[in-house]
Amino acid sequence: MERLEPGCTTTRVTTPRTCWTLTDTASNSLTRTGSTDMKKLMIYGAAGYTGRMAANNAKAHGLDFVIAGRAQDETKLQPIAKELGVEYRLFPVEDATASLADISVLLNCAGPFMRTAEPLMRACIATGTHYLDIAAELDSYRLAEVLDGEAQAAGVMLLPGSGGSVAMLGSLAGHAAMRVEKPVRLSIALHVAGGFSRGSAVSASENVTTETLRRIDGQLVGRGADEVRSFDFGNGPATAFPVTLPDLITIWRATDIPDIETFVYVTDGAFPAGDLAAMPDGPTAEQREANRYHASVEVTGADGTIVRSILDTVNGYTFTTIAAAEAARRVIGGEARPGFQTPAGLFGDDFALTIADTRIIDL
Repeated sequence: MERLEPGCTTTRVTTPRTCWTLTDTASNSLTRTGSTDMKKLMIYGAAGYTGRMAANNAKAHGLDFVIAGRAQDETKLQPIAKELGVEYRLFPVEDATASLADISVLLNCAGPFMRTAEPLMRACIATGTHYLDIAAELDSYRLAEVLDGEAQAAGVMLLPGSGGSVAMLGSLAGHAAMRVEKPVRLSIALHVAGGFSRGSAVSASENVTTETLRRIDGQLVGRGADEVRSFDFGNGPATAFPVTLPDLITIWRATDIPDIETFVYVTDGAFPAGDLAAMPDGPTAEQREANRYHASVEVTGADGTIVRSILDTVNGYTFTTIAAAEAARRVIGGEARPGFQTPAGLFGDDFALTIADTRIIDL
């Protein structure tokens, strides 16, 4: 197989490989909801690796925001707040309601999300605050499904996975699904490179699922964890293993494809072992720069047509924090729908392409 081309045009061409990029943010005809006089963002978990990066990006966007965390995070939050010139607040997730009274959008960057998502989602519903996070944990999305009705009744949006792999894979899946007449099956894999942050490693270790799932005829069912398969991420076939990703929920909601399976291919070091608390905060800027992320998708149409596409983008942590800040900016600007939403379903399949140095290649 060829390697990924070093450059691509912004228009479609009639060659076996088509490269898609986006130079301008796509417009969206969304219903605009929420208050027009309350436009403040809160980034909870800003003392962490990804939270701080998201705060830096929010500052670059010129957003009106505050940062927040638990009381024990004060020694980290205070210098960050001073550096960014913003307010910081301290409160436990179980007692968030009062601190959200003047907040229109909450971006939750505090994992493990199995501990923080439910109390913060419920606090957002109680205060009329749109909820965003960067979770890669299936339970957060199942929770959003459960709370969908309450959120709709309150006029509140729940947007877990506003950045990160869910945004990446959702855009890639939506793009590829449009290439067949009626998509009936989708297999998608994420290539993770460059190591883990300490917070990601802790979250993953506490959310190890005992069951590997796939979606068949619209239902989540178990599958063998040893059912590996090959994907081309741009350098030829690579063996990926099946995992239970939240995209089993988000891609299904956005595309209605009945059969979906998700995989991961990890390079540059396996999942960290040993004392996770002794890990560094996360990859350095140089490490992020050197390790790009890729995703590969295969979609089958009802007539048997099979198409394949690849997403090539910056490192996952860089992408996540840029995409989450961009999602927050859009939601503050009025792009919101009440209830459980997905990034691709809300912002369109081109959302990932609005992140600089991201492209989709059709094989």
